[in-house]
Amino acid sequence: MKIGYEAKRLFQNASGLGNYSRNTINLLAKYYPENSYVLFAPIITDLYTLPNSVKAISPTSWFSKKARSYWRLHKVNKLLKSNDIDVFHGLSHVLPFGINKLGIPSVLTVHDLIFLRFPNYYNKVDQILYRSLTLSSCNHATKIIAISHQTKNDLIDLLGIDPEKIEVIYQSCNNQFYQKTDDIQKKAVRKKFNLPDQFILSVGTIEQRKNQLAILKGVVNEKLDIPVVILGKPTEYKKLLDEYILESGIRKQLIFLHGTTTDELQTIYQMAEIMVYPSFFEGFGLPVLEAQASGCPVITSNISSLPEAGGEGALYINPNDHEQIGFEIRKLLSNSELKTKLILKGKANALLFKDQLVADNLMRLYRSIVGE
Repeated sequence: MKIGYEAKRLFQNASGLGNYSRNTINLLAKYYPENSYVLFAPIITDLYTLPNSVKAISPTSWFSKKARSYWRLHKVNKLLKSNDIDVFHGLSHVLPFGINKLGIPSVLTVHDLIFLRFPNYYNKVDQILYRSLTLSSCNHATKIIAISHQTKNDLIDLLGIDPEKIEVIYQSCNNQFYQKTDDIQKKAVRKKFNLPDQFILSVGTIEQRKNQLAILKGVVNEKLDIPVVILGKPTEYKKLLDEYILESGIRKQLIFLHGTTTDELQTIYQMAEIMVYPSFFEGFGLPVLEAQASGCPVITSNISSLPEAGGEGALYINPNDHEQIGFEIRKLLSNSELKTKLILKGKANALLFKDQLVADNLMRLYRSIVGE
């Protein structure tokens, strides 16, 4: 089978949708190397090294290089035909316009509908654009993959998509996070980022939805003197954190990091005492799984898809209640028996998202719509 992919995010996003895209291609190339995989991307970067069974196609003409969005949405269709693609998969909410007229079955992955649930996070133009592109792609897709039951329900409730068209296939956790790092690697990472012996960790873009301010308020409320490492790309929201840090006098407790490699992130998870993820909403919440696979106990929100991701291997909190967040952090830091139990349950939960299971589910879906 020859499978094509809309792969913009794979080459352009260092985290999030980019990680999902790279993990998906890697696990399929690993477990189903007899197939051919073709990535259609507006730009090819060094974010990804192609496995043997994978090739990438990008714009070649002067016009297409200048009008990359037009190429992605309109010109790719001709390339699907000329490259004999059997099935096409849009990895992040988008399919080319008119793909339903080509006779080539298509799959669309939808991660979340945050732009509809929390429109205040987006400007009006982006809201209209994202809704239009997502709805059009959903309507034209042969099948839709929702990465959680939360996302499936949102597709039904917010966009009116037929539930029979949607299949929930959880994303995989990068196999690297299941591997133990050695003391040499830990020492190198600790030195590079000047990390203390003990720290609380939060992973994710520093933005309002991720709710890192609640962690800081919880730490102050409980008078915890343990350092807090916040790892993620900063946005305007960081100014609120900086103001609170200055006001509460906890500057010496805070370490901000971003741009770490997967190797470094893996090691940081394994050195952290706790990973706290009090997000207000997630399509899935991959850092929860990454932490669990790494043997780091997790505290996360009791809403949206996060209980799906964390299973029985996490402590759940109300993200609006910073006092509860602080209390649960203190409880976990002081209770070694609870911590050990949570680590074991977390590791067991992470095994349910191993890459071969996800690869098998994806290939089964492809085969079902191609007719093999």
